[in-house]
Amino acid sequence: MFGRKKTENLNDNQKAGTINIVGLGTEINGDLNTKGDIRIDGKITGDVNSKAKVVIGATGEVIGNIFSESAEISGNVKGDVNTTEILFLKATANLVGDILSNKLVVENGANLSGHCQTGVLQTKSITKPQFNESGERTFQKREATA
Repeated sequence: MFGRKKTENLNDNQKAGTINIVGLGTEINGDLNTKGDIRIDGKITGDVNSKAKVVIGATGEVIGNIFSESAEISGNVKGDVNTTEILFLKATANLVGDILSNKLVVENGANLSGHCQTGVLQTKSITKPQFNESGERTFQKREATA
């Protein structure tokens, strides 16, 4: 009747089964880390790191980099997007930054200003970009497999 409550700890490689929401009118200054899906309809100034899916709604804005398994962007992003699986740019998307993704889908009307590297089979680990001593971003050599 009064059994112990089981608590489950997530390993670094596991995804959480929850969906997080940053609602319209909410502003966050700082990096956001989650193991589950996240939907952003507000504004985030900082990096967004997710082991799952990141959704930026039409009213959402991210000023920072996004690192996730997959992403769907309908709002504004000023920063680089790094996904290990697939990135969707919806018709209302406005992205100013570089893309590194295995697959990319761009709807008619989406705006992209930056470099794009797709078709690269990446590992499941999500890594932050490397910078040299002068602060310039460096790119690691990656090989595609067919």
